[in-house]
Amino acid sequence: MSTKILWADDEIDLLKPHILFLKNKGYEVIPAVSGNEAIEILGSGQNVDIIFLDENMPGLSGIETLKYIKTTNPHTPVVMITKSEEEHIMEDAIGSNIADYLIKPVNPNQILLCLKKNVENNKIVNEKSTMAYQQAFRDISMKISDSMTVAEWEMLYKELVYWELELDKIEDSGVGEILANQKEEANTQFAKFVTKNYEDWINVRSESRPIFSHTVLKDKLFPNLADGQTAFLFVVDNLRYDQWKVLQSLIHPYYRVDEETLFYSILPTATHYARNAMFAGLMPSEIAKKYPQYWLNENDEGGKNQFEKPLLEEYMKRFGKSGKISFSKILNMDFGKKVLDSFNNMMGNLLNVVVINFVDMLSHARTDVDLIRELANDEKSYRHVTATWFANSVMLDMIKYLSEKKIPVYITTDHGTIKIEKPVKIIGDKQTNSNLRYKVGRSLDCSSKDIFEVKRPETVFLPKENLTSSFVFATGNSFFAYPNNYAHYVNYYKNTFQHGGISLEEMMIPFIKLLPR
Repeated sequence: MSTKILWADDEIDLLKPHILFLKNKGYEVIPAVSGNEAIEILGSGQNVDIIFLDENMPGLSGIETLKYIKTTNPHTPVVMITKSEEEHIMEDAIGSNIADYLIKPVNPNQILLCLKKNVENNKIVNEKSTMAYQQAFRDISMKISDSMTVAEWEMLYKELVYWELELDKIEDSGVGEILANQKEEANTQFAKFVTKNYEDWINVRSESRPIFSHTVLKDKLFPNLADGQTAFLFVVDNLRYDQWKVLQSLIHPYYRVDEETLFYSILPTATHYARNAMFAGLMPSEIAKKYPQYWLNENDEGGKNQFEKPLLEEYMKRFGKSGKISFSKILNMDFGKKVLDSFNNMMGNLLNVVVINFVDMLSHARTDVDLIRELANDEKSYRHVTATWFANSVMLDMIKYLSEKKIPVYITTDHGTIKIEKPVKIIGDKQTNSNLRYKVGRSLDCSSKDIFEVKRPETVFLPKENLTSSFVFATGNSFFAYPNNYAHYVNYYKNTFQHGGISLEEMMIPFIKLLPR
C-alpha cells in the first residue's frame, strides 16, 4: 500500500514537478489549494499518512489549519512549509507539535528525506538495526568463545546491552531471540570465568581483578569527597546495567555522565551480603568478625541490612573521612517526599546516602502479583516499567533539585537480577535458606553442572554458621527447586527475576559519577 500525502498549498499547480516526482517514487499525493479544503478532505474520512502544509495561505493560515488538524488528527505527522525564516513563525509551528519544518523553495530530495524520516522511519530502523546486529553477531560469538580478561568481559557486556536496547526499538522478534540465545551463551562462559577466578580475585588484590562491592566506595567515591563540599550517593537496590542505560536518558537534561564504571557484586549477589559489604568496605566474614553487633546470619531473626549507616560511618573513619553523613532508606513515595523536603538541611554534610528500594520491590512484586507479572513479562517490558517508575519518581525530583544546586551525584546498586528459566534440583535440610539463586546450609546435594559450589566459605570470606556449612550458587538462568512439590514450585517461579547467583546481569553492575549541567 502506497503512502498517502495530503499537500495543502495555494500555489499547488506550481508544485506539479514535485508531485510527479513523488508519484514516480510510489507515493500518492492528494492536493489541496487551501486550509479549508485540507480540512474538508480530512473530514470526509480520507485517511492520509502525512500532511504537508503551506504556512502562508489566504483564508486559513497554515498555523490555524494546523491547530484544527491537531484536534481531529492528532497522530498524523504534519510538515510545515514556508517562505519565511522569521523566528516567531518557526516557534509557533514547533510549539504546535509539527513533525518537521521546511523552507521554500524545497527540492524533491528534501521532500523524500522528510518522508523517510517521518513515515518510513520505523521500517528503516528495523532494517538497519537488524542488518547491523547480524553483522555484529559473528564478532560477538568469536569474543564469547575466546579467553577474555575482566576488561574484555566488561566491553562485551556493554555491547550486548547496547544491542538489547537497539533491538527494543524494532518489531522483529526473531532477531531478538537470536540475541537472547547469544546472551545465554555469554552467561555460560561468564560463569566459567567467574568460578575459575573468584577465589583468587577475593584473596589477592591486583590490577587485573574487578572492583568488588567491598572496594567500590574506596575506589570510586571516597577520593571525590572533600571538606566543605557535599555529595549525594543514590543506591538503587537491584538496578541492572541495562536499566541504568534507560534511566540515563531521563537524567541527561540535568546531569552529564562524568564516569561510568562496571564493578562486580560479591557472591551471593544478594542485598544481605553485597550491600553490607559495600557500606562496610569489608567482606561478610570480616564484618561478622570485626563488627559482630552489626552482622546477622541467614537464620538470625531481624532485618539483615539494618546496620548500614554505622557500618558506613566506621568505614569512612578508617579512611580519614570524618565529615557528617546522612542516611535515608526510601520504601515509598510519601517518605521519599519527606526526605526531599529535608535536602536543604543536608547541604552541609560531607556525604548523603539515599537507598531506593523500588526496583527490588518491582522484581518481588513481579513474582507475586499477576498484574505486575503481565506488565513486566519480558526483559523489554521490565526495562520499560523501570523507566516509567523513574520518570514519575521522587528520585528524579531529587536529581532535578540537586542539579539546580550544582551538587555532584553518584548512582550505584548492590546487585542485579536475571530472568530464571532452568530449574535445578537440590536437596537440603530445614535450615537451608529460601533464595532461588543460592543456597547455604549443611548437607546440600545437587548434581547439576550449572552451579558453583563453595565447600569452605571462609576461602571467599563468607560466614560459616557451622562446621559443615557450604554455599551453592546457580549460574546462567538456572534456579534451585526442591524435589517436593517440584512441578508447582517450578511453574510458579519460572520466568521471574531473581538474584543471588552468577550471571552478567547480577554481578556486573554500574557505579556512575554525575556532574550537573
